Amino acid sequence: MNIRKDDIVEIITGDDAGTPKGRTTGRVLRVLPDEHKILVEGINRVYKHLKPNRRNAQGGRLSKEMPIDVSNAMLVCSTCRRGVRVGRRYNADGSKERYCKSCGNSLGRLSKARAAYAQQPEEQA
Repeated sequence: MNIRKDDIVEIITGDDAGTPKGRTTGRVLRVLPDEHKILVEGINRVYKHLKPNRRNAQGGRLSKEMPIDVSNAMLVCSTCRRGVRVGRRYNADGSKERYCKSCGNSLGRLSKARAAYAQQPEEQA
């Protein structure tokens, strides 16, 4: 999955998407890779109705966020300031990073430098 915890994402479909000119954005609170879902702050809020009990004598409604499918969100590029497609590439030192497909800006490192993926210096004949 290209989206990680604490990323800023733009919601592209669903009730919380907004309009194409002004899409809704939020911070990822949790990633559920097995279910292919993410939990985004302030998005897909639902009410859980609580029955009165000893701990909560009055009962009531608890508002909480529910997970959305990762395909309904796009990662926001800090340079482009909008949701973008994300790619993965290896740097010259062998570290893997995410990058914006529109502008080529780096969106964060995925793995540490590995010698097997580092670019070898070309030999001169």
